[in-house]
Amino acid sequence: MITSMKQKHMQQVKDIVAETFNFTDEEKSVAYELIDESIADENEGYYKSFVFLNDDNVEGFYCVGKRSLTNGVYDLYWIVVKTISYNKGIGKGLIRHCEDYVIKNKGRLILAETSSKDSYFNTRKFYEKCNYNIVSEIKDFYSIGDDLIVYGKYL
Repeated sequence: MITSMKQKHMQQVKDIVAETFNFTDEEKSVAYELIDESIADENEGYYKSFVFLNDDNVEGFYCVGKRSLTNGVYDLYWIVVKTISYNKGIGKGLIRHCEDYVIKNKGRLILAETSSKDSYFNTRKFYEKCNYNIVSEIKDFYSIGDDLIVYGKYL
């Protein structure tokens, strides 16, 4: 079941972020901030977070938000699945839910930014399997040799 993230889910979500091997400490810190912000102002906030639950156990989550100054463009900020739950369809379920959420809110395009580092290879393949295409790439964006890759999907 996928539902809006609540305060009671926060620690499990933060634990999932903490265990994700390819996130740097700085990336984890940013994820924690977005999680906190999406919970703090759940109804009126810019960021919306959702969790994939198996009973009361959080197996994954995503955070999405409307891109400022656009008409119908949303950013998928985070989509993360528990390491032990990889390859069980949870990520695909979350991304489908995200797409449905965006459509329901009159969105037309989802953008997802990621890194060109080898540690993000599986992330890039995941987006491609979900029919997201590279819409832009900026060389040496994060650091020398670490490009920004933006995936997008028109809905």
